[in-house]
Amino acid sequence: MCYAVSTGPDPLGTYYRYAFERTLFPDYPRPAVWTDGYYVPTSTGDDVIQKHICIVDRAKMLLGQPATEQCIIIDGANFLNNADIDGQKAPPVGTPNIMMAAGGTQLKNVFDDDGIYYWKVHVDWNNPAKTKADGPVKIKVAPYHYLCNGQLSSCVPQPNTERRLDVQGDKIMQRLVYRKVGRHESIVAAHSVATSAGGGGVRWYEFRLNNKGNPELYQQGTYAPEGFYRWMPSIAMDKKGDIGVGYSFGGLPNFPGLRFAARPAGDPKGRLTLHESVLALGEASQTNTLRWEDYTTTAIDPSDDCTFWYVGDYLKAGDTSYRTRIGAFRLPNCKGGH
Repeated sequence: MCYAVSTGPDPLGTYYRYAFERTLFPDYPRPAVWTDGYYVPTSTGDDVIQKHICIVDRAKMLLGQPATEQCIIIDGANFLNNADIDGQKAPPVGTPNIMMAAGGTQLKNVFDDDGIYYWKVHVDWNNPAKTKADGPVKIKVAPYHYLCNGQLSSCVPQPNTERRLDVQGDKIMQRLVYRKVGRHESIVAAHSVATSAGGGGVRWYEFRLNNKGNPELYQQGTYAPEGFYRWMPSIAMDKKGDIGVGYSFGGLPNFPGLRFAARPAGDPKGRLTLHESVLALGEASQTNTLRWEDYTTTAIDPSDDCTFWYVGDYLKAGDTSYRTRIGAFRLPNCKGGH
C-alpha cells in the first residue's frame, strides 16, 4: 500500500512518500483520517470473506519520519469503513476509531439484514500487541435488502443497450464521516438498497456516540421518491449538522447521471427535505463494462466548513467512456467561517 503525505498546504507541492508491503493484495482501499493514524480497510479478494484494517503512523508521516503499519484481520465481515474526521473539532487523542459494515454476506447468498455492525479499533504504537478491534456489535436498523443482491451484478437498465450497470449494493459506501456538532458526536453512513417501487434507494443513517463512545441510531431514512435507481451514495455533514448526499441516478428512460439531496439539521428526522437536484444529466449509456465508478466522494470544504463537494461519473452524447463531474452545494442556514 502506497501513501503520499503533503509536506504543506499546497496540493501541487512536495510529498513524503511511503510504501508498505502486504502479503495479500489490498483490494478496494477506503482511507480515513483519525487522530492517531491513517486507517485503510481493504479486502483480500471477491471470493474470500475476510477483510483487513491497516493503520499507519500519521504523526510520523506528517513529519516525513520512518513510520510503521499495523494490520488486523477481520474474518466473516462485510466491506469495512472507518470513521473519517470532518470539521475543526477532533475527538480526544486515544479515542478508538469506529469501524462499520453492513450486514449480510453476498458469497453466502444472504442479501437481507436489519443491522449495521461496528467495531472500536484501538492502535498502540508503543506496544503493537495491544492493537485491537473490539466487535462486531449490532445496531438494529430498518430491514434492508441489497440493491440487485450486491456487487458485480447487472443491475441498472440503460437506454439503447442491453448492458446494465453494477451498483455495489452490498456495502456501506465511502465515506463514513465523524463530525462533532456542539456537544454531540455524529457518524453518518449510506448504502444502496432495494425498494418496493422496484428500483433502488439511498439508505442513510446518523448515529450518535453515547457517553461510553458507542454509536447509537439517531435517525435513518431511505430516499426513493419513485421507481428509478439511486445508487453509489456518498454522504457528509456540515458544521451545523446539515446532511448532504450525492449519488448516481438512472433507470429507463434515463441515461445514468448524478444527483444530490440534503436536509437541514432541524428538519423532521429521517427525511431528506431539500429535494433532489441534478448535478450532471446523463446523455449516453455506458456499454463497455458493467462496472460503474466503484468510488464516489462527498466532502466538506474546510475553508468554510459548509460547502459540500461531490464527484462522480456520467457520459455526454457521443461518449464511449465516462467523464467526471465535480460540483458543490451549500445549505442556506450554514454560513462561511469557523
